[in-house]
Amino acid sequence: MKNIFDFQDNIKFIKAVYYNFHPIPLPKPFKDGTGGMGKNAPEQGCIELYDSEGACAHLTVGRSFAKNILPMILNGETKSYNQWRDTLYWKIRNAGFQSGQAVEVGQLDLMMLDILAQRAGKPLHRFLGAEKDWAAAYKGGGSLLLEDEELVEDMLRYMEEGYQTVKFKVGSNDGTNMERDLRRIEKVRKALGPDMGIAVDANQRWEVEDAYRFARLAEPYGLAWLEEPVHSHDMNGIKRLKEMGVPMPIAFGESMRTFYAYETYVEKGVDHLQPSMGRMSRIDDLLKIRDLAREKGVTFSSGGRIYLNAIFGCLYEENEKIEYHEPISRPVGEYTLFQPEERGGRFYCQPDMPGNPQRMDIEKLEKHGLLESKKVFYAEK
Repeated sequence: MKNIFDFQDNIKFIKAVYYNFHPIPLPKPFKDGTGGMGKNAPEQGCIELYDSEGACAHLTVGRSFAKNILPMILNGETKSYNQWRDTLYWKIRNAGFQSGQAVEVGQLDLMMLDILAQRAGKPLHRFLGAEKDWAAAYKGGGSLLLEDEELVEDMLRYMEEGYQTVKFKVGSNDGTNMERDLRRIEKVRKALGPDMGIAVDANQRWEVEDAYRFARLAEPYGLAWLEEPVHSHDMNGIKRLKEMGVPMPIAFGESMRTFYAYETYVEKGVDHLQPSMGRMSRIDDLLKIRDLAREKGVTFSSGGRIYLNAIFGCLYEENEKIEYHEPISRPVGEYTLFQPEERGGRFYCQPDMPGNPQRMDIEKLEKHGLLESKKVFYAEK
């Protein structure tokens, strides 16, 4: 398996501390076309992972990370970055490379890169080869719970903040109320003008025929892309949708965990590849997908929590954007240290802090009653 990241540095894990959170409430409930109504951010906790040389990686992870991953790495063994990654990748193969365990292997991958960057005394984006400290972004939000006027107000604000593309949700009333979706698209287009990029996200709401009907009805509004109009694994449905002549670019990718799925997406006609930073089983797959998009002449963006996404966005070109999903990301950002600076449709990373500087603010979480428990794990001797 060809990898972009190929580090021989040895790592011995000696300790981990897991902080378990109470639910972090959202200021407003959020709803998309299929996911139900979310009242809380998805973050369950975070972990500090220490190596024998004094580095400490920090990342938000789910509660199962401690159960699934820590017994495999807090075993007293010393392995290279490559060996750790390959060992765990194949150990979880029977759980499937779309599984939560595959994502956890990707989270460990990211923490090991953090450790190596700290050792090198470089910010993670510079350690990985970035030549700039900023990432271009588009801004997403637009809950289906918003009234039309609230939606328009948010999208106008995003534009005034300097974003060139905005995105909001469609799939009202379980996908049956296309009239509402189209009315909202029309209002946003009129408010933002003819030159602003406007994308919509259906979150896999429709079957092929309904997706095609929606796309035809939305054609006059010049959408930048239609995101996940059908099931993300319905590869032949995607192909059929393209063969029917869907009149705008279609985007897929946030539900996939490995590079190979994106090769199939391109073969089936997907116009815009969208891996998600926090969901990959191998972190360098992000860059492999970016390179695939360049090779095949399709567009590329990546999603995920904004600081980590911005780190990798520093490795992208101006037209390869990261997504900033404000309604979910901003409330979590209130409990983090070292948020990237948001300015003029870009995010600026810390230029001189080694590794990944973002940390959950444990003191603030505890002060606000959101820290449920803390557990320390030590390596076998």
